[in-house]
Amino acid sequence: MNDALAIIKRGCDELLIEQELIEKLKSGRPLRVKAGFDPTAPDLHLGHTVLLNKLRQLQELGHQVLFLIGDFTGMIGDPTGKSATRPPLTEAQVQENAKSYSEQVFKILKPEQTEVVFNSKWLNDLGAAGMLKLAASQTVARMLERDDFSKRYKSNQPIAIHEFLYPLLQGYDSVALKADIELGGTDQKFNLLMGRELQKQAGQPQQCVLTMPLLEGLDGVNKMSKSLGNYIGVAEPANTIFSKIMSISDELMWRYINLLSFESLETIARWKQDVEAGANPRDIKVRFAQEIVARFHSQAAAGEALNDFNLRSKGGIPEDVPEMSLALEGGSIGIAQLLKQAGLVASTSEAFRAIEQGGVRLDGEKVSDKGLKLSEGVVVAQVGKRKFARVTLYI
Repeated sequence: MNDALAIIKRGCDELLIEQELIEKLKSGRPLRVKAGFDPTAPDLHLGHTVLLNKLRQLQELGHQVLFLIGDFTGMIGDPTGKSATRPPLTEAQVQENAKSYSEQVFKILKPEQTEVVFNSKWLNDLGAAGMLKLAASQTVARMLERDDFSKRYKSNQPIAIHEFLYPLLQGYDSVALKADIELGGTDQKFNLLMGRELQKQAGQPQQCVLTMPLLEGLDGVNKMSKSLGNYIGVAEPANTIFSKIMSISDELMWRYINLLSFESLETIARWKQDVEAGANPRDIKVRFAQEIVARFHSQAAAGEALNDFNLRSKGGIPEDVPEMSLALEGGSIGIAQLLKQAGLVASTSEAFRAIEQGGVRLDGEKVSDKGLKLSEGVVVAQVGKRKFARVTLYI
C-alpha cells in the first residue's frame, strides 16, 4: 500500500484527498482513472506526457485509464488560464485532432488498460433541460472564485456565459464515467474539484484529485506550447527530439528529468551528486535525451541521434541534409542572401547576427566575413547546430 501510494505521489503537485485514496486502494479493485484532453492541437508534446506518464504508472499498479477526448467541450474551448474568450473548434477540427491524439497516446499508455471515451456520447444526450439543471447547481459567485475568471471580471474583460459551462461539463464527465481519480495540470484544479462536487450531488463516491506540475518549454519560462514554439513533440523525428533536449539549460535539465524520466529516484539523486562532484551535466543530459528518444522511437534511433548530434557539434555534416537549387543573378550571391533563400534564417539581418556570433558554416568551415559572395557550385550551409541545407548554385 505504502509503495503504491509513493508511486502515485511521485512528482505530483497535490493529492486531494489522500486518506480517501488510501481507502479506495484498500478495496483492491482496479480504480477508474480519468484524464481529459480537449483536442485543440493535433500533436502531443512532452508537456502532455507529464500527465500520461502518471497514467501509465497507475496502469502498472493495475488500474484502468479513461482517456477522455473532449470532442463536445472542445467545441466550447477551455477558458483555463486564458485572458480572453477562446474561439471554439469546428466539429471537423475536433475529429481530426482527436484521431491524432488516439494514434499518439499509445506510445505511452497500455491499450489493454485504456478506454478511449468521447464526452459527446453523454453530453449530446444531456439536452437543454439537463444543461439548465446542471447550470442551476452552481452560482456565479462560485464561478468567479476561479482565478482566471476573477481576473478577467476585475479588469473588465468579457466572459461569455458558455465559458461558465465548461467546468460544469468537465465535472459532469466524472459523474458519467463514475471516476475514482481524476488527473490534471495544476491549472485545472478548479475543474477537477467541480467533478467531486457534482459527484457528491449525484450521490456518488467522490473522485480523488491528483494535480501534476506544468512543464516549462525550451525557453525555461513559459508553459510548453506548440503555439509558442517552445515544445518537443512526441511525433517529431528522433534527431529533432534529441537536439532539442540537448539545447535546454543545465538547470532546466533537472526539471525535465524529475518530471519525465522513468529512472529511479535513487539514480537521479546519484546523477545530481555526480554533477555536484564535478561531472559534466552534458553527460547526464545525453542519457536523458537517449531515454526519451528510445521511448518514442527505438533504442537504435537513440544511438543514431547521439551520433548525428556529435557530428553536428563538431562541425560535421549529417547525411540527411535538405537539398535545393538557387539561380544566380549577376553570377554570385551574398552569404546573407544565400542563408535567407535557403530558409535557414528569416532575414538578412538575422544572417548577419548569426555570422557575428560564429554560428554560420559553409562545408563545415566557420564563416566570419559578412560580405562573402559565392559563385556557381554546390555548398552545404549551416546555421547553429540543427539547420542545414545543401545548395546548388547555378547560372
